[in-house]
Amino acid sequence: MLEAEVAEELAATAASRDEWGVTSYAEMLRLRYGTGNYAYTTSGTGAVRWPFAFPATVLSAFGDRAAPCLGCSSYHRGIDLDGGRGTPIGAIADGTVTYVGYGGGWGYRVEIEHVINGQKVTSLYAHMIDNSSVLQVGQQVAVGDIVGAVGNTGLSTGAHLHLEIRIDNVPIDPFAWLTANAS
Repeated sequence: MLEAEVAEELAATAASRDEWGVTSYAEMLRLRYGTGNYAYTTSGTGAVRWPFAFPATVLSAFGDRAAPCLGCSSYHRGIDLDGGRGTPIGAIADGTVTYVGYGGGWGYRVEIEHVINGQKVTSLYAHMIDNSSVLQVGQQVAVGDIVGAVGNTGLSTGAHLHLEIRIDNVPIDPFAWLTANAS
């Protein structure tokens, strides 16, 4: 299980107050993330898979968060996984590549459209090493095919994989979705 680690400098930052007490920003983060179970296992087989063949640490969860850098969003539409710089990233399912390139805060990224259980599912893999993907728009990929390599491009505070899952173009929690659907 991963427990949120709160930096010392956050402990003294913004606090909230109600009629009965004060909650520090650090405590609010502990309440939000500290009890979450971000552990998972993977067999590395199946029609839907995690992007790494090993359980990677979740660095930042889906949803509200403290923006980690200037220009970064405080609402996280994906999860950040610590796979280690240069680690190959696998496609989560069979699909068609819809985007390969550099764009905005995501840095170098790949997007793949899948049809899973009759639903249009889009996966986005971001902050990859520049030009680490050999994929092309329109190319068919199979589950587990290499999408690119973990990097630190765009608005990023260190090497990691930013993974988004969208169903019918609506961002959903990738951790919850993969936990329910991946083997």
